[in-house]
Amino acid sequence: MKQNVGNVDRWIRIVLGVAILSLLVFLNGPIRWIGLVGLIPLVTGIINFCPIYALLGISTKKDNK
Repeated sequence: MKQNVGNVDRWIRIVLGVAILSLLVFLNGPIRWIGLVGLIPLVTGIINFCPIYALLGISTKKDNK
């Protein structure tokens, strides 16, 4: 897997993922499980790879030349 997520994009994904995951704590009933969607941006931010970016040929990572 070639990294395709830049630093700014990475931190936005991590913060957004944690915020969405917090719905598991703050919501009640079955709707709270929607918070698990937060795992997607969190994991893609941690591993610096987004499969959708790869399919579309997008990269926000700057080349270190």
